[in-house]
Amino acid sequence: MVKNLSETENKILSVLQRGFPSSPTPYRDMAGQAGIETDRLLAVLKDWKQKGLLRRIGAIVNHFKVGLGAGALVAWQVEPQYIQQAGETLVRFKEVSHCYERSIDRNWPYNLYTMIHAENPDDIDDIVKRMGQACGVEKYRILITEKELKKTPPTYVKQSEQNIRE
Repeated sequence: MVKNLSETENKILSVLQRGFPSSPTPYRDMAGQAGIETDRLLAVLKDWKQKGLLRRIGAIVNHFKVGLGAGALVAWQVEPQYIQQAGETLVRFKEVSHCYERSIDRNWPYNLYTMIHAENPDDIDDIVKRMGQACGVEKYRILITEKELKKTPPTYVKQSEQNIRE
């Protein structure tokens, strides 16, 4: 069990780390798995959010399963004073799923990154060119996704029959 969490909170954390149920009522389903009422689950999540223990809850989409057979991480070299503006421009593209800033290194001058997805690999270059024109950035590297690795959430609580109902 995780320190400083109640038994109920540990059950909730254990259920959350399994991922959202594919259901029209995921919160009710998770509450049932934890053996509590839905209102209690939501109250704990709200409390964790207010305390900064929980940043967000979101889905992990398998882009290949939704028909987007190509992806690339694009590393952009943006002048520091234009990072915010460039990021705001790039996130407006429907093909962008992630956009974030990172510090540059003397061997790697790129400081803004976007993950893009397209139906096929031939579309990637055209999308990136449009993005570059829109934000005024000419220096970038396209790193094509060759293989999708298994995405697994972190495990904070060991799951056991006593903690969770199936």
